[in-house]
Amino acid sequence: MIRVEGGRYRIGYEGPEAWKSDGEGPVREIHLDPYWLDQTAVSNVAFAEFVDATGYVTESEKFGWAFVFQGQLPRSKQRKLRQTQTVNQLQWWYAIDGAYWRKPEGPGSTIKRRMDHPVVSVSWNDAAAYAAWAGKRLPTEAEWEVAARGPQNVQSCYPWGTELEPGGKHRCNVWQGAFPHANTADDGYQWTAPVRAYSRMEGGFYNLIGNVWEWCADWFSPNWHAAESEATRVNPRGPVQGESKVMKGGSFLCHESYCNRYRLGARTANAPDSATTNLGFRCAVDA
Repeated sequence: MIRVEGGRYRIGYEGPEAWKSDGEGPVREIHLDPYWLDQTAVSNVAFAEFVDATGYVTESEKFGWAFVFQGQLPRSKQRKLRQTQTVNQLQWWYAIDGAYWRKPEGPGSTIKRRMDHPVVSVSWNDAAAYAAWAGKRLPTEAEWEVAARGPQNVQSCYPWGTELEPGGKHRCNVWQGAFPHANTADDGYQWTAPVRAYSRMEGGFYNLIGNVWEWCADWFSPNWHAAESEATRVNPRGPVQGESKVMKGGSFLCHESYCNRYRLGARTANAPDSATTNLGFRCAVDA
């Protein structure tokens, strides 16, 4: 884990790329106490240790299915499922019976060659259970974003500046090609990448941008944080209740033509029992 010093920081985004409906703004100054954050997302090998030690059963296993991106399935299976198991208005997601973290693309898939990749197909509740077992917790949205902005609290779109690929160099795992049908994998990885792929960010972290979305502790609201109050400006932890949990960082499926939420200030949310092949997490601890 890496220690992030306490102090005053600026978070949020109000630029032209902002998704206003997500509540990316306003840019605001907050105070955080010091904390520690995992250098990487939790890997398959780490999650396996948790399951082996506790016998924990994930929600996808209990439900009997999880969401899988269309490109990760054989074309024959896509054709068979297209009429019955896609998500409304997100037709590239399929509800696949038997998919869970050990078999993220469903029966016949395996993580044996991906043990150093982030665990996926885990819900917020699964992530919170792992964190509690490890003596940790999920980071707040503010903690996640401050860590991603680095020691200098950069105010650009990305931790390394204003360009996604500075000098033509890939710094993160996002979609290349025409989404959602043509993934050229120019960054070296068609789907997930190892948790230590690419260069370390200035603060020492890996892959806070791209690769997989990361669960945060907060309930999601597009406007709670806009109010000026101690709750929203001093160690903010989000509203006291809600229907979905915050996700940060974007994933290997993000692309400027559809979902450019791989920016530092971007945010979105999902139901706490949802699980997909592009969603993982990392943990935090109070200093």
